[in-house]
Amino acid sequence: MAGEAAVREQAETVRRLKQDKADPDEIAQEVAKLLEMKTQLGGDEGKHKFVLKTPKGTRDYSPKQMAIRERVFNAIISCFKRHGAEVIDTPVFELKETLTGKYGEDSKLIYDLKDQGGELLSLRYDLTVPFARYLAMNKITNIKRYHIAKVYRRDNPAMTRGRYREFYQCDFDIAGQFDPMIPDAECLKIVYEILSDLQLGDFLIKVNDRRILDGMFAVCGVPDSKFRMICSSVDKLDKMPWEEVRSEMVGEKGLSLEAADHIGEYVQLHGGLDLIERLLQDPKLSQNKLAKEGLGDMKLLFEYLTLFGITGKISFDLSLARGLDYYTGVIFEAVLLQQQNDHVEEPVGVGSVAGGGRYDGLVGMFDPKGRKVPCVGVSIGIERIFSILEQRVEASEEKIRTTETQVLVASAQKKLLEERLKLISELWDAGIKAEVLYKKNPKLLNQLQYCEDTGIPLVAIVGEQELKDGVVKLRDVATREEVNIRRESLVEEIRMRTSQP
Repeated sequence: MAGEAAVREQAETVRRLKQDKADPDEIAQEVAKLLEMKTQLGGDEGKHKFVLKTPKGTRDYSPKQMAIRERVFNAIISCFKRHGAEVIDTPVFELKETLTGKYGEDSKLIYDLKDQGGELLSLRYDLTVPFARYLAMNKITNIKRYHIAKVYRRDNPAMTRGRYREFYQCDFDIAGQFDPMIPDAECLKIVYEILSDLQLGDFLIKVNDRRILDGMFAVCGVPDSKFRMICSSVDKLDKMPWEEVRSEMVGEKGLSLEAADHIGEYVQLHGGLDLIERLLQDPKLSQNKLAKEGLGDMKLLFEYLTLFGITGKISFDLSLARGLDYYTGVIFEAVLLQQQNDHVEEPVGVGSVAGGGRYDGLVGMFDPKGRKVPCVGVSIGIERIFSILEQRVEASEEKIRTTETQVLVASAQKKLLEERLKLISELWDAGIKAEVLYKKNPKLLNQLQYCEDTGIPLVAIVGEQELKDGVVKLRDVATREEVNIRRESLVEEIRMRTSQP
């Protein structure tokens, strides 16, 4: 049992840590200890007010919200399947060492689990590193896979913009040794198909290449040791003006003013094939081996994207950096240009809705012999997309069905519960989605009202006369039209009336 003196001492520890602005996780651990000690102590001091809420950066989803989410997931999965992907799954937590050193500056956002005296574990931060571990562990050198699952980041959540601490990622990746830029072009086509299908409004897919960036940094006079640091500064250009990024590079990261200004000349360029051609002639960039390789592949990529007919939505953008350390070649990010919504005055600021790139070295980091498996992949930002669609549905007051029930089995007279249950069992066995009200003798009006409220399109009504005649009265809820259908033809009739066009 914890004594009062021990509780006071622990409270003092917590106070001191808060005063010293210690690590939030350390404070949280000590607060948890304090609460445990108070509980052990008993009495009023042990009671603390229980708050009913979801943890910071998480949320519950209502049936209506889940119906919208399912619609989005189905569109994404059908696209992944259309492109021939297989599906895998991996554990929600990995060995801590699996995740360490793969995410650059973002590594501080990894959720470490409490040491229970066994393996040191962390919650997965994305689906790419677990995929690379899976390939190396199973000695797989060739696979096209998708994976949809929750990931975790100890970030500062901005939930109105679809930024959470627990969220889904929808990943599609192609692993294997192939001719350059063909899989990369397919990944961009997939982003284009999904964003077009979901009708989110106008979008743009920005592309760049890590080799072009590294070559640009080299010719601008950035020391090798500062490449990744400067890269993460450039990555902020979509959120901050150039002046602020420039002062961060110089002030915080120790880059010379001359080098920063030289970078500024490049990172503000964007265009298409014409820009690639221009940079291939650039006296400095064209002398850099990495940049030349990257620009050559970028030209090839644009040729394939022209064949796919999607270059109108693609921009070669030298400011695109993507902060993650594991990218080695092409990188891309899709952004919504504006929110087309007459009902909402403020456009929904959601940032990027998809991103990805080539990461040829990641699998080799896990392979004991360092064998490399080239990979390219894309991740769809489901939460941000969902935020937009949810707000759009609310604004339009569109009625969302939360069930897929095709028919309600009803009766107009009393004492027909057994007949209703017999009929609904037949329908269930035939694969029809059917419901029945859980009352012995419900009023017909209440049964019809239930269909109106939940959007059930058909009512199958059994009555004494219908039972004698071997028929069921089928009512269309919208038109109120009723027709007698022979019992043996009922399943076929329901299927025909509720099949999607």
